[in-house]
Amino acid sequence: MRIALFQFAPVWENKDENKKKIRTLLDDLQGDSDLFIFPEMSLTGFTMNSAHVSENIDGDSSMFFSELAKELKAHIMAGIVEENLGRFYNTLLHFDRHGFLAARYRKIHPFSYAKENLFYQGGTETVLTEVEGIKIGLSVCYDLRFPELFRQYAKQRADLIVNIANWPEKRIDHWRALAKARAIENIAWFAGVNRIGTDPYASYNGCSTVISPTGSVVAELKGEEKILIAELDKEISDQTRSRFHFLDDIKMI
Repeated sequence: MRIALFQFAPVWENKDENKKKIRTLLDDLQGDSDLFIFPEMSLTGFTMNSAHVSENIDGDSSMFFSELAKELKAHIMAGIVEENLGRFYNTLLHFDRHGFLAARYRKIHPFSYAKENLFYQGGTETVLTEVEGIKIGLSVCYDLRFPELFRQYAKQRADLIVNIANWPEKRIDHWRALAKARAIENIAWFAGVNRIGTDPYASYNGCSTVISPTGSVVAELKGEEKILIAELDKEISDQTRSRFHFLDDIKMI
């Protein structure tokens, strides 16, 4: 499976400008991909202004990515600020090749250090989705620090873990270490998409990455607004799990 990690610098809380930026970057895309992945809160940046920028599940942001999926004839995973019954969620959406909503994951761990927990409700469900026969466990940014979530995906034999993020440059070494750990401990591919640029509170240098089930960094992109392309082979995770039975030995105590 060919995946495209969309690393860019979103304009702060400006959905229209970010839609334009995305389309401009797509003009330079070479070849087709099966799955496009965008950073956390793709069209706004990591904002606590949830009441101002939020939308319901079929709002303009969702429609933009749905149409994009149909145009590209590819699956898309992107982040929105979702409003539902007066509550706000940091949400990852998966649209299939036809633009239909295939999965919705609400970030389970709001980032209390930035007071995200005061403006967003935490999700309560793990979400496993599928692209081209590859089972994918979904997560958002700060979730990466909590291995218990990813153990649930490993027990369900997810082939790939996806994390969309706004992970600041000053803690980027944590991002790299945790991403590699999640891949190794769960014998799964890992695809993490981070933003670059700045917002009113932090600077970001990307380091979007694809890591193999054995912990090898297959691709990484630092400090550049660009679409990172990588190939994922399910046979590699299958063969690694067949050789090493670590997942069978997990004791959830």
